[in-house]
This record gives sequence, C-alpha cells and structure tokens, in this order.
Amino acid sequence: METNEEKRRIEEEAEISAAFQELLDIYLASQHRRKVEIITKAFNFARQAHKGVRRNSGEAYIMHPLAVARIVCAEIGLGSTSICAALLHDVVEDTDYTVEDIRNLFGEKIAQIVDGLTKISGGVFGTQASVQAENFKKLLLTMSEDIRVILIKIADRLHNMRTLSYMPLNKQYKIAGETLYIYAPIAYRLGLSRIKTELENLSFRYEHPEEYEKIQKKLAKTQIERDQLYNEFITPIRKELDALGFNYRIMGRLKSPYSIWNKMQTKHIAFEDIYDILAVRIVFTPREGKDENNECFNIYIALTKLYDVHPDRLRDWVNKPRANGYRALQATFMSKRGEWIEVQIRSEQMDEIAEKGVAAHWKYKNRENSNGKDELLDDWLHTIKEILDDPQPNALDFLDTIKLNLYATEIFVFTPKGEIMTMPQNCTALDLAYSIHTFLGNHCIGAKVNHKLVPMNHVLQSGDQVEILTSNSQHVQTSWLSFATTAKARAKIQAALKREQRKIQKEGEERLNAFLKKEELESFANNIEKIWQHHNLKDKEELLTAIGNGSIILGEEDKDALLGSRKRRFSFFFFNKEEKKEEKKNSDVATFDEIDHKTPIILTDENLQKNFIIADCCHPIPGDDILGYYDENKHIIIHKRQCPVADRLKSSHGDRILSASWETHRTHEFIVPINIKGIDRIGVINQITEITSQQMNVNIQKFEFENKNGIFECNVWLNIHDVNDVKQLCEKLKKIENIKSVARAD
Repeated sequence: METNEEKRRIEEEAEISAAFQELLDIYLASQHRRKVEIITKAFNFARQAHKGVRRNSGEAYIMHPLAVARIVCAEIGLGSTSICAALLHDVVEDTDYTVEDIRNLFGEKIAQIVDGLTKISGGVFGTQASVQAENFKKLLLTMSEDIRVILIKIADRLHNMRTLSYMPLNKQYKIAGETLYIYAPIAYRLGLSRIKTELENLSFRYEHPEEYEKIQKKLAKTQIERDQLYNEFITPIRKELDALGFNYRIMGRLKSPYSIWNKMQTKHIAFEDIYDILAVRIVFTPREGKDENNECFNIYIALTKLYDVHPDRLRDWVNKPRANGYRALQATFMSKRGEWIEVQIRSEQMDEIAEKGVAAHWKYKNRENSNGKDELLDDWLHTIKEILDDPQPNALDFLDTIKLNLYATEIFVFTPKGEIMTMPQNCTALDLAYSIHTFLGNHCIGAKVNHKLVPMNHVLQSGDQVEILTSNSQHVQTSWLSFATTAKARAKIQAALKREQRKIQKEGEERLNAFLKKEELESFANNIEKIWQHHNLKDKEELLTAIGNGSIILGEEDKDALLGSRKRRFSFFFFNKEEKKEEKKNSDVATFDEIDHKTPIILTDENLQKNFIIADCCHPIPGDDILGYYDENKHIIIHKRQCPVADRLKSSHGDRILSASWETHRTHEFIVPINIKGIDRIGVINQITEITSQQMNVNIQKFEFENKNGIFECNVWLNIHDVNDVKQLCEKLKKIENIKSVARAD
C-alpha cells in the first residue's frame, strides 16, 4: 500500500514530466529545428543534478529551470541551444558538476552560455563595491559576446519575480529594486517590451502593495466605461479596413499599473487625470504585392478620414526603427467622446519583433541576410565594449553610466554630408561629438547646427544638421558632466578626468611623503587618515588631489592633527516636534546588531526619535511605504521605498535592506513640503493659509510664493502628522477656485 510520502512523490514526478512535455510541445510548435533529443538529455541531466533540492516555495528545484526554459522558448522565442542552457543554468553553481562536464556532454556553445550565466549568478551585485562593479562588467561582457546569456538571465529573473512571494520582505525589496533598476531597462533595450512591463509591474506590486491594489481596483471600476469607449472607437475603423480588404486584428492595450503610478508620481496628478490609459493596436498582414511600410501609412490615411489626428503625436518608427529594433507607426486620434487615443499600427512581423525583441529580430534578419547582423544592436554592444575599456571605480557610477540611455527615446540628426545618425532625445552637441569619435569629444569647442554657431551644451532636435567644431588646445572639463547625457560621452569624460586626476594625485602623494619625511613621521594609513579627516575630506584620494592641485598646503596644523588626539565624530540629525535639529549620540542610535533583523522593524512613538535615522533625502512620514538600510557603522536609516537613493541602495547593497513599517499614533510632527500651482488672483494666499492653519490646524514653517504672468507657484513647509493629513489638506486646497495642482513635493 502506498504511503502519503510515496503518493506525493509520484504526483510530483508526474507534475515535472507534464511541465517538460508542455515545454516540448511549445518548442515543436515553433519554427526552430527539431532538436528534441538534446533538450531531453539536458532536462534529464538537470533533473538528476537537482534531485532532492527544493525551492523556498517547497516545489522541486527542477521546476525553476523548466519554467525559465519555457519563458526562453515561448516568450522570447529562442531555440534548442538556449533551451538547453536554461535547463542547465544552475547546475554548475549549485552542484558538483563543472563547466567542463557541460562541455563534454553538450558541446562548446551550450557550455559557454552556461559559463556566462554562472559568472553572473546570485544577482548582479555583491556586498562590496569592487564585487558589484566586477559582476556588472561580467554581465555586460557576456552580453556583448553572446546576447543569449542576458536573454536567459532575464528569463531567470522573470520567473524569480513571479515567485517572489515566497521570499522574506527584505529580500523582496532587494530583488524588486535590482529588477526595476537594471533588468527592466535592459529588457526594454533588447526589445522585450512585454517582459519589461511585467518586470516593472511585479517590482511595483512587491514594493508598494497597497498602491498596486488601489490602481488595480480603479482600473477594474472604470473597465465598463473603457470598453464602451473602445468599441465606439474601433467600430468605424473595422468597417473602413474591411472595405479596403485588409487582413488584420485590433486589440486594446491598457497602460500598466506601474506606468500609471509612475506618471502619478512624476506629474503629481491623480488617477482620474491620466488620459492615455487606453490605447489601440492594429496588427495586419500586408496585402498581396504591397510593401508593409507603405501599408502602415495606408491604414493611417484611412484612420485620418474617420478621426482628427494630433499634429504633434505622429511617430514614424517604421522607416527609422528605435535602437531596440521596435518598428511601428504611432499616431494619436480624437475620439467622438473628445478623448485622445493612441493607435499603434504594425505588421505581423513588426508585432513579433516588438513583443519578443532581439530574438525575433535576428530570426527575420537571418531570412534576409546570411550573416544575421543587427546593426542597431551591434552599435549598442560596441558602445558597451568601449565603456568597459574605461571602467568606473565606483560601482554605482559605473552602473548609472551604462543604464543612462537604456530607456532613451531616439531622435535623428544629420552630418554636414547628409548622413543620418540616431541619438537619444535631449542629447547635446557634445554627446554627438563623442558618439562620432572620442577625439572629437575631447577637443570639442562648439558646433554649427543648421549653419548657426551654438555652444557644446546645445540640445539637439530631430532633423538638425550638425557640424562639430574642435580645437587642439581644448581639454576636457569637469563642468562637461553637467550637460553630457549619453553613457558613452559621460564615460569618456570621466575617463579623461581620471587620467588627469591620477597625475595630480601622484604629485600630491610626492608632496605628502616629502612633508611626512620632513616632520620625521611615518606614512602609515592611520596618519594619512587623520590628515584627510582634519581637512573634512572623504578619503585619501580626495586628500592627494587637494594637495596635488595646491588647494591644501601642508603645515603646522597638519602636524598638530597627527600628534594630537583628535577623534572622528559622527552626527545624526532628525526634525523633532520643536522643529530644531538635535544631535543624536551614537549610543542612542539602534544598530543592526541590536535588533532582530529577521522580523520587520516597527517604528513606534517611543523608538522613532531615538533609535532610527530618518533619511533627509526623502523625509518619510507615517503612512509612506518605507524600508530600513544599515550603513557601514550599522546605524539604521529609514527611507521611502520609492526614494531614488533607496533605489540605488536596493541595487548595490541589497543585503543591507531591512523591511520596516509604521505604528505611530499622531504624537510626532514631520516637516513636509507642499507644492501648489494655479492662476493668480487677489485673496488666493489668504485662502491657502486659512485652510491650512484654521481648518486643518496645521502649523506653517515656511512659505514661498511666486507669480509669473498671472500663473503662481507656491511652496509651503508644514508640520504634518502622517500621509492622511497630507491627502486631506491637498483635497481641500484643490477645491480653491483656479488652483490647478496640489502635491507633496519631493
């Protein structure tokens, strides 16, 4: 008779076999060559290697590689080599098997991909800056050598995000933060728009669960109204396209919860004020003998006969694709209800490329071109390699440099000879100079745009004709970083500045050693540390730079600092109820070692002012989604979860992130800035202060008011208890006549 354990094992084996069969069915339904034997071999090998191992969810570990392989095949569209690599991607890291074993059993190509995946396993980032930079470089290098490595890694991350609920809260914040910070942008850059959207939504769901649920409920509540609008809008379109003989399909596209929330945050608007929640997509098969590019415009012309078109919202990504290979004709039309609706017009081929990205792009390239080159992708990967030649020592700066243009919208500019170049939107003449050649960038003095002389920080517009002007006497300046926008330009500027800085630091080191020798002092690390602390500098490098460029001249004070007993002090500040900044003693601040870091931190009225540091970059207040971060001294700092600084910390120091929540009872007050905009008139200030002070009983700390051409902007700093106070106040202020927006300022 079977025991419960045996029965459960048999059911699990059946479940694993069914999942593998489903993978094979999806693969066999694709257009790839039928290499079932090697896929089956990889599955059986991985199944045996991971035998007895379970995930946090409790399911057999082999279900994870199977899920990743399914994503690789069904959602990205890769073939047998990638499916095998996905099935084997954790074998080398988690078992005693080596890359050499994989090579002997499955061949060189699969072994190379598995090796690349193993090198970047465990997330992009470690716990130390040098490890972070090195891991990220490995990811980029493997991506530039074989793009399938990063595609499989994105599939791995997508499945981890889909099963993130089984992880502890602090791990959820770390993984979600890293996903939003780097994996979603890379997915976008590789054309995986659907996966990019899902990664963003899952990150949003785990970081801000309450906000996510609110938006989902509002989307559900307005569904009937949207459906009516959609049906009214597409009915005339169907009649017109049917009459023209098109084979097509029309579908509605809903703005994602993350995109809605992000727009609400950046624009400081309510859900009800977002007008582009609904969009329409038309996917067609070109009529016989017709060019698909021309067919896009034929459909567009048909739509202009039905609806008025927005003159500034036509986007021709058909003839000039985006850098990620995306092609479509996008236009915005006015519906009969008076609402703008965006329409995307794509052929079936364009649609597959838009959904499956670079993998589909290569498939179509291979049909038309024997070498399968994707020039747009090759150009970007070449830029990555160039930046890797001059790596940034600071891991976060290095990451930001690469990430800078992942989401950038493209514009098109022309050289003096009429050659067209694709550049990111809001780029400058200096960015263009560096994109052509590093020498041009380093010696740029300005440009001629449309035959007019402009400075190097001039922002280029699509269609500009640009001639770069140079001078051999020109040298790279630190100020250039304030207007250089592309990853390549910033990397090259920083590299040139660091080369110059190294020369200065070498001179500074020689002067420092001469000073220490003259004073008969040893050049111990603690002696040098005392000097840079004496001058309020952050590290030895900054000290050497200051000495080398002459801004610090070593003398008697430095000698006294070395011989005296100066001690380093730490100061922490927090706004208390009396609106004064009081210094916190180190002994009063809770450290990581003093708390149970496996359970969420609860901020109470008792421990709030004494035990934790409230971050002054985002000023979280009760009601905000928050997290904790412990610094090098293990002091716990509280950030808002959507704080840009916290985003970087989640990505770079994820192991230091702690889950946290509020449990306060309106006994403390926090200073919160409110931004108000509207049409100016007599008495508006009086109404603002009357609602704030008398109706809401809120104390005003600071008030700024500016009027420009009848439009005013007002910033008010208030003593607030929590987020509910902010919401109530904003709702009351919005009811004042001619006030157009009220929002909590960052």
